[in-house]
Amino acid sequence: MFLSSLLLALRAIRRNLMRSFLTILGIVIGVSAVITMVTLGNGATRVVSDQIASLGSNLVMVRPGQRLGPGRDSAGAPRFKVSDAEVIQTQISGLNAVAPSTNRSVTVVYGANNWSTAITGSTDAYFTVGNWRLAGGRVFTESEQRAGKAVCVIGETVRRELFGQLPALGGELRVSNFSCEVIGVLASKGQSAMGMDQDDTIVMPLRTLQRRLTGNQDVNTILVSVVDSSRTDQVMADLRSLLRERRKIAASEDDNFSILDTRQIAETLTGTTKVMTMLLGAVAAVSLLVGGIGIMNIMLVSVTERTREIGIRLAIGALEREVLLQFLVEAVALSALGGIIGIILATLASIGLAGVMQVPFLFDPAINLLAFLFSAAIGVIFGYFPARRAARLDPIEALRHE
Repeated sequence: MFLSSLLLALRAIRRNLMRSFLTILGIVIGVSAVITMVTLGNGATRVVSDQIASLGSNLVMVRPGQRLGPGRDSAGAPRFKVSDAEVIQTQISGLNAVAPSTNRSVTVVYGANNWSTAITGSTDAYFTVGNWRLAGGRVFTESEQRAGKAVCVIGETVRRELFGQLPALGGELRVSNFSCEVIGVLASKGQSAMGMDQDDTIVMPLRTLQRRLTGNQDVNTILVSVVDSSRTDQVMADLRSLLRERRKIAASEDDNFSILDTRQIAETLTGTTKVMTMLLGAVAAVSLLVGGIGIMNIMLVSVTERTREIGIRLAIGALEREVLLQFLVEAVALSALGGIIGIILATLASIGLAGVMQVPFLFDPAINLLAFLFSAAIGVIFGYFPARRAARLDPIEALRHE
C-alpha cells in the first residue's frame, strides 16, 4: 500500500513540476540556510580554537593586577622579578617551561625603512611556551641571555616590512639608541583570535631589554607552559598559593596578580561563536516553517482539484486511511525532495563561502541529517490536515464535483 501511494505521489508531483518546485522552494531555502549557517559557524569556531592554541601549549599567563586585558587595574600592583619565574620553575611540578617577559613598543630602523612594533624581552623558554618555530636562524644562547647581548629574533611581518627581499639574518636593526643583530626569523602565525598580528614582533633577551630600554628589573608577565593539560587547574592553584606567599599577601587580602588559562579564553570565544551560530541557524529555520505553510496551501489546492478523483477512489472501495496515506506521502515526498536539494545547495554554498571567509569547511553529518529529518517532519505536520480533509470527503458529493 505504501509503495502504491508513493508511486501515486510521484506521479502527481511530476504532473505539475513547476508548481511542485515552487512549493518546495521554501523548504530548499530553509534547509540550505540552516546547514550553511551552522557549517560556517563551526568553521569559524575551529579558526578561533586554532588561533588560541597558537598562543601556546597549555599556556597559563600571570600578570600584576586583578584583571587582564584593556583597563586592567595593574597600577600600584608590584611587578614580578626574574626570581619569581625561577622559583615557579623549581617549586611547582608538571611544568614544561617558564618564561618571564616584558614588552615595549618602539620604532625600529633598517636602512631607509622603519617600522613601529612591539619588542618582547624574554628567555629562550619564550619560544617553547608560545609554540614558536623558526623559519631560519637560531634562538638565544645561555651566554647571550646572561650578558644581555644585543641580539634579536624577528617576526615575519617585521622581516617583510624592513628587509623585503633582502636576507634578514645577520642584519643590524636600529632600536632606540643601540643596534641589534638579527639571529633568527620566526615562522608565521598570522592573526590572533583578538585580531592582532602575531608576526609583528621582535624578541630579544630579557636582560637586554631591561638594560637598554626599560631601565629596571621588572617583569610584566610570566608565561607558564603546563606539560599535561589535565593538571592545569592544580598548577594554577599552586601558582596562586606560591605567589601569595612570595608577595606577602594576607589571608584577608585579595590577590594583586591575575592568573589566566588560555583555555578560558578559548571557551569564552568559542562559546560566543557557537551562540551566534545557533541564533543564525534558528533564524534560518523560520523559513522551514514558511515552506511548510506553502506545502499545506498547495496540498489543499490539490485536494480541491482532485476531488472527483478522490470520490471515484472512495466509491470503488478505497479506504479512508488509503486516501489519507496517499496525500500524506505526497506532502512528505515534496518536503523530503526539498530537503535533499537544500543539502546539495548548502554543501556547495558552504564550500564557496568557506573559501571567501577563509575558514575551514567542516562537513557535519549531524546537522545535515537533522535538517533533512526536520524537513520531512514539516511535510508530515503540514500535510496531515489536507490529507485528512481528502480522506473525509463524501464520495457522492465528490463525484458531483466539477
